[in-house]
Amino acid sequence: MQTVQLFDTISVSYTASLPSGEIIENVPENKPITLTIGAGRILKAVEASLMGVEPGQTHTVHIQPEDAYGPYHKSLVHEVARATFAGRIDPKPGMILSLTVDRDGVQQQVPATVLAAGNESVTIDYNHPLAGRVITYAVKVHAIGK
Repeated sequence: MQTVQLFDTISVSYTASLPSGEIIENVPENKPITLTIGAGRILKAVEASLMGVEPGQTHTVHIQPEDAYGPYHKSLVHEVARATFAGRIDPKPGMILSLTVDRDGVQQQVPATVLAAGNESVTIDYNHPLAGRVITYAVKVHAIGK
C-alpha cells in the first residue's frame, strides 16, 4: 500500500488539542483539507510525523513547544502605563491587541495578549498564545495523490 512521502499531496482531517483536552483547531472528517507534505501549511513536526502513514490510518503525535510555537519567555511579559492607550482602547484581560514594537530599528505590528489591566498599568504578554504548550494532533490521512 502507498504511504505518505515528502512532496505528496494528501487529504487529511485532524484535531489539535492541549493536554487539558481543549480543542484549538479542528478539520472535520467530512471536510478534509488538501496539503502538500513539505509546503509548511501545517507544523513541520506534524508533516514529518505523517511520513509512512497509509490512507485510512489515524496518527496521533504530541508536538513539543520547540517544534510548535516556541518556549514561553517570561521576558516577553511587560507592564505598560495605561496612559499608553489613552482614549484609543480600554484594555481588558484576554484581549488580543496589535501593538507596534521596534525590532532592530524597524517598526513592526505584533499581537499581544492583555493579562491584567489596573488603573495605572496594563500587563501585556508578547508570547504567542500557544507558546510553551504541548499540542496533540490526531490526524487521519484520507488519500494520497501525487
